[in-house]
Amino acid sequence: MNKTLSLIGIAKKAGLLEIGGDAVSAAARGRKARLILSASDASAASKRRAGAAASAGGIAYAELGASKVELARVIGRGLPGTIAIMDSGLAFGVASRLSERDPEKYAALAEALRENAARELTRRRARTARKRGGKSGRGACGKACGADCAACGQSPPKTLNRTTTPGQGG
Repeated sequence: MNKTLSLIGIAKKAGLLEIGGDAVSAAARGRKARLILSASDASAASKRRAGAAASAGGIAYAELGASKVELARVIGRGLPGTIAIMDSGLAFGVASRLSERDPEKYAALAEALRENAARELTRRRARTARKRGGKSGRGACGKACGADCAACGQSPPKTLNRTTTPGQGG
């Protein structure tokens, strides 16, 4: 459980975590959330609202094995019954840690989130390549060519001579 909680702490520090029922519902409605989690000791009504928000937004939902006190210790805020992770990679990380503990219960969730994270990474790389004008920084061989590459014939990228300051010459 410590690995799962540490990933939740990382999400909080990165600003990729929504905390509390209202914030989680808003993130689900806006389709920003990737995984909604409920604490093990959250009220039945809170769990029901979180599940409804997840199903309405088409978002993955799971009950976390940690209590509100454990979540509060990691997050540093109140006693949250419901949280939402906003990044697909972190959501997959949390789900995979949960599936390590209980594969029967969380394996399908982890697999679905792995596929979502892979799709989002592909889209992000394509968007970055479009911003660069089609230049992805990779050679024709598909590798980041750092030396003369026999496979694609590209030379290494030119580097700035750091021994002199710009404008003084070499």
